[in-house]
Amino acid sequence: MNLPVLRLQAKADRRLRGGHLWIYSNEVDIAVTPLKGFQPGEQVVVESAVGKPLGIAYVNPNTLICARLVSRDVSLQLNKSLLVHRLNQALSLRQRAFSEPYYRLVFGEADGLSGLVVDRFGDYLVVQISTAGMELVKDEIVAALCQVLKPAGILFKNDGKMRAVEGLDEYVSEAWGSVPDEVILRENGVEFAAPVREGQKTGWFYDHRMNRARVQHYAKGLRVLDVFSYVGGWGVQAAAAGAESVTCIDVSQFAIDQINANARRNGVEDKVSALKSDAFDALKAMVAEKQRFDMVILDPPAFIQRRKDVAKGEQAYLRANQLAMRLLEKDGLLVSASCSMHLQRERLLDVVRTCGRTLERHVTLLEQGGQGADHPIHAMISETDYLKSMIFRVLPAL
Repeated sequence: MNLPVLRLQAKADRRLRGGHLWIYSNEVDIAVTPLKGFQPGEQVVVESAVGKPLGIAYVNPNTLICARLVSRDVSLQLNKSLLVHRLNQALSLRQRAFSEPYYRLVFGEADGLSGLVVDRFGDYLVVQISTAGMELVKDEIVAALCQVLKPAGILFKNDGKMRAVEGLDEYVSEAWGSVPDEVILRENGVEFAAPVREGQKTGWFYDHRMNRARVQHYAKGLRVLDVFSYVGGWGVQAAAAGAESVTCIDVSQFAIDQINANARRNGVEDKVSALKSDAFDALKAMVAEKQRFDMVILDPPAFIQRRKDVAKGEQAYLRANQLAMRLLEKDGLLVSASCSMHLQRERLLDVVRTCGRTLERHVTLLEQGGQGADHPIHAMISETDYLKSMIFRVLPAL
């Protein structure tokens, strides 16, 4: 099949040649190849300003990132054959890294499949498509997943914010077989039920797996506060590792019910209590009541969604970490995490430094962590490096 051409402006191919996969609308030579001439999701051959083929991409003329490269070989279009190949590559990595089939199988650009996320829960797969190009080949995605993994069920959880940007409708539906409302996973030796239909994103956040393992290492005998707890990923694992007590906070009653159920599932319901509250309101009330904990875990939602939100978002991180630090015993541990791509690792460290100075605490950084191997970082795409986790020891000022 002959594909239409997308021609770039002079020197606009430098980032692609450097390994990146995105093309911005202001990099296209619209005099030669007007963007309005393409349909959302259409595949094209990308050419440099002098007409040299650079690869195949799919296009969305209505978005800032107007094209995403899927292959540097112009003979390899995005179809079932290419999807099977990329899925097998992704699977081989996860099988090297993990002993059980519970992980993110596809992490977008890092696995050569921009706009596609697939989480595996044993025999069940949850798929999120965020771009028009991937939406057009969703049947091929299902066929490829069935060929590679032979799952019992595949669920499309296509309700993410990016879909509106791409001009796509939101929906949640079964794509293959039958998928229960909750699926079982095991992480760091602890079993959870993930609410794949009603929960956030795919129902579970595998990215913090290694960081939660480190919390398990420190948690034995401690009184732990898990803020922004969702379904208890951090807190229930801390309790299972021997924490004396765990208090989880989430604003959602649905999440509270899930925390309690997951605590019962692991036989630690006597150690885990769940509080339905806005996190900041709860933290302020606990400070006023002079409550104290040996460990406070902060894993908030992304306070910084867009670059223009950086200043406001950093203030939110500052408020949360300062309140958390005030709740720590004299020799306490603060676990501070961020999934905001626009918050640099050094800035999160600055936030905690500022809290330490303000509250006259001696703060030492014990460990730093990031996303696990099932969320690999594309070495040429800094945007795929988004997760930060830091463990601090907090003492009175020396």
